[in-house]
Amino acid sequence: MSPKLKKVLLLVAILVAAGLIGFGLYLMFKSTGALPTAKPPAKTTPTTGLPSAGERQPGVTGVTTAPGAGQLPTAGVVTPATQPSPSYFRPEAVIKSVADYAVYTSLNNNGNVRYHNASDGKFYRLGTDGKVTTLSDQTFYNVSKVTWAKNQDKAVIEYPDSSKIVYNFETNKQTTLPKYWSEFSFSDDGAQIAGKSLGLAPENRWLVVTNDDGTGTKLIEPLGTNADKVIINWSPSRQVAAFSKTGQALGFDRQEILLVGLNHENFKSITAEGLGFLPSWSPTGKKLLYSVYSGRSSYKPELWISSSYGDDIGANRQMLNINTWADKCAFSGDDTLLCAIPRSLPEGAGMSREIAAGTPDDLYKIDLKTGLKTPISLGGEDYSINNISFDVNTNKVIFTDANKNGIFEAKL
Repeated sequence: MSPKLKKVLLLVAILVAAGLIGFGLYLMFKSTGALPTAKPPAKTTPTTGLPSAGERQPGVTGVTTAPGAGQLPTAGVVTPATQPSPSYFRPEAVIKSVADYAVYTSLNNNGNVRYHNASDGKFYRLGTDGKVTTLSDQTFYNVSKVTWAKNQDKAVIEYPDSSKIVYNFETNKQTTLPKYWSEFSFSDDGAQIAGKSLGLAPENRWLVVTNDDGTGTKLIEPLGTNADKVIINWSPSRQVAAFSKTGQALGFDRQEILLVGLNHENFKSITAEGLGFLPSWSPTGKKLLYSVYSGRSSYKPELWISSSYGDDIGANRQMLNINTWADKCAFSGDDTLLCAIPRSLPEGAGMSREIAAGTPDDLYKIDLKTGLKTPISLGGEDYSINNISFDVNTNKVIFTDANKNGIFEAKL
């Protein structure tokens, strides 16, 4: 065989071998499927901090507008949309500033919280620096009620046997009040006290005003058989000492509220679209927040706001579309409220508040000009808020809880 023919046969053999190898690879991949490809990245949803559709958002219970009444503009509820910061540097939403068994708490105009420690019987002050100091070395056991002055550290202290004293913690002076006096309210400067003098006979029942040392007592208005219809609540302007639910009959679920002055003034009245009138003055006394209940709200408490000074008394009535009591709110200026709103209220809670005792609350900031309701974080904990105050100096909501000991702070 010639060398040239050998080369040709070798080349043919190589080509046949390559073809067989290629055909074998083809059969192998055909039986095992296609080569694996890179998977596309999983689709993700951007995190916004908003609750998902399955999570409960704190609600503000709405009610139907009463006939002939205004309604606060509804700007909706603002829900924080930012991603929460990692817990290792995020400040706590709520801080327990006092761990004592604190009762009868009150915030004075200087930003100090006063309270009674039911465990040791002493009164204390929580300063703006966070320090707790005793108001007095004296011990007050079995206290049943405390009414504080706004500007000074003084209070009317009541006991179960109907004994009452005015105690001035700044001077450590004590004044005894008659046992048949009740339901007290200090004037804005703390110099005088209004209350009810309830003698046995109806003709001996009066709205009275006295100096904080028990001198200079004056009879303001006879109460007669209507003492239970009068609410002692001195206005910041000192014009009004009490409210009286003895106005003209306006039909079922409506009442006329009279304002009682110190000098027999003929003030305009307020028409309340419901019963159970419970008032709270704004810091200047130019606005009045109050809660009432009616069949319209399934007898749950609902909030209203009204002008309450001079010729504007009773004007600009507006329903806030919120179901809570007026004493579960605190003013921050005349145009802003901080309100604890129960997450749920049974029908009839306005008539019998006890059936809603201990109900968890959500905390809201409410703009009275726009109707905007902004939730305030409570850190995911449940609180049944009472004795609520707002400190403008530190921008904090201060409150106690019906189910927990101590005093709590939520910073806005």
